[in-house]
Amino acid sequence: MTEILITCGTVKIRATCLDTPTAHAVLAQLPITAAAQTWGDEVYFSTPVSAELEAGATAIVRAGEIAFWTQGQAIAIGFGPTPISEGDEIRLANPCNIFANALDDVTALRSVRDGDPVSVEAAA
Repeated sequence: MTEILITCGTVKIRATCLDTPTAHAVLAQLPITAAAQTWGDEVYFSTPVSAELEAGATAIVRAGEIAFWTQGQAIAIGFGPTPISEGDEIRLANPCNIFANALDDVTALRSVRDGDPVSVEAAA
């Protein structure tokens, strides 16, 4: 499916979208610009996208899975423990729809700070 480029501050993450309703909703709103927010080892940011929880929505994700937080209308990228994680798990605040998989190392997002500019666009 379609490849996207997520830029958070100076970090660039390429991702391949899955064939899901949420992925289609995100793609329909590109380009998206926002300000980064951090929560433990998670970067998330607001979007104009609205989506319902899909079958398979989960709060525990793997590094590299790009999630959509339906309750916050935000894209969430977990890359390590958050304040509610148990051990080394990556636990998001609520169940989220996984809509893409990163092609680059998401741990580079550790350098992102609250307020850093974020953009999501179709990859060239």
